[in-house]
Amino acid sequence: MGIETGHLRNPGRPGHVVLAQADSAPYGSLRSRPLPRAERYALGKSLRQQVPRSAMADWRPAPERRSVVEQIREAHEGRLDRLVPVRVGRMAASPYGFLRGTAGLMAADLATLPATGVTPVICGDSHIGNVGLYGSPSRELVLDLNDFDEAHPGPWEWDLRRLVASAWVAGRQAGLAEDSCERAVRAAVRAYREHLHELAEQPLLERSWTSFGVDRLASATKDPGLRHEVERAAKRARHRTSDRALPRFTEVVAHEDRSGGSGGSGGVTASRRIVVEPPLITRPEVDDEPLLAEALDDYLATLAPHWARLLGGYTLVDIAHKVVGVGSVGLRAYVALLEGSDSDDVVFLQLKQARRSVVAPWVHGDNAWHKHQGQRVVEYQQALQTTSDPLLGWTTVGERQYYVRQFRNMKGSVVLDGIGANALRDYAGVCAQLLAKGHARTSGASMIAGYLGSSDKADHALATFARRYADQTEADHAELVDAVSRGVLPVERGV
Repeated sequence: MGIETGHLRNPGRPGHVVLAQADSAPYGSLRSRPLPRAERYALGKSLRQQVPRSAMADWRPAPERRSVVEQIREAHEGRLDRLVPVRVGRMAASPYGFLRGTAGLMAADLATLPATGVTPVICGDSHIGNVGLYGSPSRELVLDLNDFDEAHPGPWEWDLRRLVASAWVAGRQAGLAEDSCERAVRAAVRAYREHLHELAEQPLLERSWTSFGVDRLASATKDPGLRHEVERAAKRARHRTSDRALPRFTEVVAHEDRSGGSGGSGGVTASRRIVVEPPLITRPEVDDEPLLAEALDDYLATLAPHWARLLGGYTLVDIAHKVVGVGSVGLRAYVALLEGSDSDDVVFLQLKQARRSVVAPWVHGDNAWHKHQGQRVVEYQQALQTTSDPLLGWTTVGERQYYVRQFRNMKGSVVLDGIGANALRDYAGVCAQLLAKGHARTSGASMIAGYLGSSDKADHALATFARRYADQTEADHAELVDAVSRGVLPVERGV
């Protein structure tokens, strides 16, 4: 793999980086032998001459950096206007909420910083809250990265920088001292560095099978409070299934059955409907309902044959628009209720609108690599996770592209509110190991390991960056709050 010097261009500020030349074939070739692992490690180590590890501490906003309000308004283009105030309210609630909603803003910032040019598939939005529990196809509870809307080949440093910055912001929000935040960040970088080095020494297939079960998560912490929270999260997740969602999300509605012909009344029948709770759960536009139903039929063709046949045994009975997350608020997102041979055999599917990753413009400019953004999300999720939802697929509604997944799939997360110093340190380390695993499953593990080495130089440098960017996040959040107070941005709080 050759290395060349290049620039990432953006309208506000050009940033100097080192770019790795991409292979002409997306999956490589079985007829050519890759560089030996030792040579890749040495190549990674040599990158320190161009991008010293100390440079990972760098952060200073570019003089041409666009205002926070301008960037947020740009991110709102194409979203549902009625939900923009909800999104603003969730970001205005705290600096951590702001960071969650501004992956695009941070990507623009990171594009101005030095990078090694090693570009595996990255999460693109790897904050500390984007790790969660879910059920594997064998119904085991596993822990992994769990949000891939922004996944894309890109600089591995961007994922690690976003993770450590979010850990520092979350630590401050929990009332922790600065030295506690620093210890958490340094532990995270050390965990990433050591686990990546370990995985880089393994055969490619073996590292692809590495998984992180809930038991391993519980054993990875010495903090009793975090261990207790992990157990609580696991218990809640095991109950988050489609059948248990029925009483909460649906109601039985009686209606007149007019199928009895011109001379018969047809009687009264009942069917399940998703409960509407505006503004978060609403009925779709009448004209959209048949298009969504058709799109779900098209989605079946993107599944493996077994799962397509299995899901084909269900019938779509209702669909509703449901707001999710922070960064995704305002994009189209639907929940579909499917019934099997009886009313207790149900599956909830979620359709989420997929747009171009915020990473993409800084990696390859204005021309999209991916024809279908939903397919991008699905394929990169499968690349980064050890085991993925077997019902992951994609579809199109009009001009909008979507990915589809199970809505209730034993999903759960560890609550970070009020997290203690030791718990934050341990949990940040777990998140960093999962990030290292994801990167090692795609490409560049040996080069990244060679660059980082065995010393703690990167640990200290990224701790400095995390503190500086936490300061930036708080300043940006204050700018957002000020804009809201002046009526510049609409807001709806507590939703």
